[in-house]
Formats: sequence, C-alpha cells, structure tokens
Amino acid sequence: MLGLSVTTRLFPLLDAESYGAGRLTKIRAQAVSGRSCREVADRLGLPERLRVAAPRDVAQPALEALVSTERVLASVIEAVIGACYLAYGFEPTAEAVREAFAPEIESALERPADFKSALQERLARHGEAVVYEVTAETGPPHERTFEVAATVADAPIARGSGRSKKEAEQAAAAAALESGALEA
Repeated sequence: MLGLSVTTRLFPLLDAESYGAGRLTKIRAQAVSGRSCREVADRLGLPERLRVAAPRDVAQPALEALVSTERVLASVIEAVIGACYLAYGFEPTAEAVREAFAPEIESALERPADFKSALQERLARHGEAVVYEVTAETGPPHERTFEVAATVADAPIARGSGRSKKEAEQAAAAAALESGALEA
C-alpha cells in the first residue's frame, strides 16, 4: 500500500520514457525507505504514542530501544497504513500516505540518493571499479551500525556508516564523490 500510494504520486510527475523504469524504481525506493518511514513516524509523533500505549510493566530501556529503532517504526507505519486501508479503503488512505510522505517524495525527486551508481559511473569512465568492504559492525542486533570502506585498485578512497550495509555503502560512495579526489 505504501509503495503503490507513492508510485501513483511519482508516475505522473516523471516522464517514464526519459527517466526509465530503473530510475523511477530507485526514486520510489528512496521515498519509502526505512529512513523515510522513521522520519514520517517522528513527524506524526508515533514514538511518543507508542510510549504512552506500552504496558506499564515494560522495562524503560527495552521500550526506548523499540520506539527508537528504524525497523520497528517503519513496520508500525506500514501496519497503520494497512489498518487505514482496511477501515477506509484505498483512495482516502493513499491520499493520506502521499500527504504524510510528501517531504520524502520531494527529497527523492530533488536529490536522488543513489551515490553508488553515480560513483561507479564516474569510475567506469577510467576503467576502474569500486569495491565495498564492511570494516566494523557495532551495536545490538536490533540497532546495528555498519562501517564500510570504499576502495579502488586496493586503495581506500572513502568510508561511510549506516544502519544497514547498503546504507553504509551509499554513505561511503557519497563521501567519495564529495571528496573531489576522483575528479579527472
């Protein structure tokens, strides 16, 4: 429901012929990512609502870990969307989703975050390729942080971190592009 609602907003805005299905898919994925769901959850006050609704016998550290975890908040956002769909139907729910995710949709359109592809394209012009290697994992399993090194010809060019390996790789690619070290 989330992806379909956002796609119905994006599709009319983008010329599928010039954008291509792959680019449209990446923009949609960015707009509905776990990070986007977390931002929407925070704006809607979902963490506080979960704290208030939690049973009184739940340990405070466990509760805080849950209400601050991106995966949990994304799952709850999707569950709320599903419940609204069942209660109100597609169109009213889709409109509410598009409104709630409007800043994330705008951000994805203005600043697509596929830094890995952009870096690979830049390196390919010189016959080079980037390799990503996880250098560290920290934090408990429900709130893991990954550190990644991006290397070209066995030389590290940038590092990045994130809540998933994919997010850390994107951060490393963004850092490599921003550093200017690859300018030719």
